[in-house]
Amino acid sequence: MSTATGTFTVIGGGEETIREAPDEVRLTRVRGSQRFGGAIVGDGSVEWVFCYRPDRTARFLGFQRIEGSIDGRSGSLVMESVGDHDGKRSKGHWHVIPGSGTGELVGIRGEGTFEAPGGPEVTYRLDYELG
Repeated sequence: MSTATGTFTVIGGGEETIREAPDEVRLTRVRGSQRFGGAIVGDGSVEWVFCYRPDRTARFLGFQRIEGSIDGRSGSLVMESVGDHDGKRSKGHWHVIPGSGTGELVGIRGEGTFEAPGGPEVTYRLDYELG
């Protein structure tokens, strides 16, 4: 098992409301793009669905695609992304989608975490194996 750590910067994105009504949770669709540094070098794109609770905290899930390199191995991969937002910061968990790796990342498996303390910079950790 290898570990990739570093940061990514959110460089663009947007949020649109799917459903909002009095006394209900609010559902939104969030799209974003990122630039990765550290052990992962490259660009990312993500699409999440957020479920905002009345206290303004949220649960989110979606898919994140990264294209670039991990520890010098080039290719792309897709990860399932699930997390929580407490109103100020977000924390989440990644799981590599089996069969999504391309190039030198074919056969990649793994999972990891990310944390966004507010603002555009996010720290990450990805524990992975190449098969």
